[in-house]
Amino acid sequence: MRAIREIKESIQVKELALETMPEMIESTGELMLDALKAGKKVLICGNGGSAADAQHFAAELINRFEVERAPLPAIALTTDSSNLTSIANDYSYDEVFAKQVMALGQAGDILIAISTSGNSKSINRAVEEALKKGMIVLGLTGEKGGEMAMIESPNLHLVKAPSPRTARVQEVHILVIHIWCGMIDAAYR
Repeated sequence: MRAIREIKESIQVKELALETMPEMIESTGELMLDALKAGKKVLICGNGGSAADAQHFAAELINRFEVERAPLPAIALTTDSSNLTSIANDYSYDEVFAKQVMALGQAGDILIAISTSGNSKSINRAVEEALKKGMIVLGLTGEKGGEMAMIESPNLHLVKAPSPRTARVQEVHILVIHIWCGMIDAAYR
């Protein structure tokens, strides 16, 4: 039965995440907390399902997760259709997030770059521009990290979901996002 196979696979991937990811999740969450406490903002980008995750995370930061707290500065770079379409039309889709990072990002801000494969040109261009500006980049990718893993910088921190399957990677990404939200809630209680 397909449902049983999918659920079992999802559990196996999360068990592998439990074995391999906690330190990276915690350390990257601490980087984000330090930036927020210093008055910095979080920019978030992704394509497709990862765009939805970007918007979801921005909403959790601006509104709240599970406890009442002050709103925190976060921008999902996936939501402004005028910016997205004008940049894609005048330049290329590869630049839709990079141009926004150039305009909105400042040294010490956080960019959360979500790409299940790590190979998205539009995401990796945003990573490059964020690093040029002195931002801290938290990359959410699949198990290999793709082309994003080839970008060398001490300010790039990859959180790799331990699976090659897009669905499983996305499930781990939302788990990581919710763990980060819980860390933020605990810090701002």
